[in-house]
Amino acid sequence: MRSKIWYGPARKDEREMIEYGNPDIRELRFARFHSRAEVRGEQWIDVEVSMELAEDSEAPEGIVELGALIVCTRRGDIVEIVPQDEGRDCEYQFTEQEKAQLRVYYEREVRLMVEHMR
Repeated sequence: MRSKIWYGPARKDEREMIEYGNPDIRELRFARFHSRAEVRGEQWIDVEVSMELAEDSEAPEGIVELGALIVCTRRGDIVEIVPQDEGRDCEYQFTEQEKAQLRVYYEREVRLMVEHMR
């Protein structure tokens, strides 16, 4: 449920993927990304991203298929990056470093396609 995801700013020394109410925090590094984009209504474009973790990264316990939903404006600007498990909201929040990895992928590989979806 989205209401259980921590949306506040990262606390001091918290750099890893955060599960609501769980002290087990870990930083994930992504090796590869795959995505598909879809227009949602007149205002948004949803980019569903699947990721492969780097060899030294391990998904948190209970995550079956880690993914991300990047919500963008019709101009291609990112509004929100939401972690998902099996295509649904999950109990985790990406760290700023994890979001940065997703933003770099989006800017390099996806944004141009999104901008042409207007």
